[in-house]
Amino acid sequence: GATVITNLLSAVPYIGNDLVQWIWGGFSVDNATLTRFFAFHFLFPFIITAATILHLLFLHETGSNNPVGINSDADKIPFHPYFSYKDLLGFVFMLFGLASLALFSPNLLGDPDNFIPANPLVTPPHIKPEWYFLFAYAIL
Repeated sequence: GATVITNLLSAVPYIGNDLVQWIWGGFSVDNATLTRFFAFHFLFPFIITAATILHLLFLHETGSNNPVGINSDADKIPFHPYFSYKDLLGFVFMLFGLASLALFSPNLLGDPDNFIPANPLVTPPHIKPEWYFLFAYAIL
């Protein structure tokens, strides 16, 4: 899985192979690669959260801007509490819906193939990637 997906970066002209080896941390997928991927997957949400907070801070300090550049203070309403509470309410509804789905009907959105018992001696003939990897599968 990780070998095929990261090898797609080798198609980048001039630096592709060096880029793949840099991401792998060597000449093949190894413990260093898994450590890097784990660290990336752990830290990336915190980076996104920090960037979002920084964006909201700058938005709060300087205010919103329009591309035309015309100042019209008459139509402005404050961001907080109006939009803050609206976004919080939407977040609570989405969290409630997701928690309800996960707690009361966890298998509703699952793939039916997940319920087939695994047999390590037989390879299924219908193996194909999920829909979001089909473009990469077509390249192979």
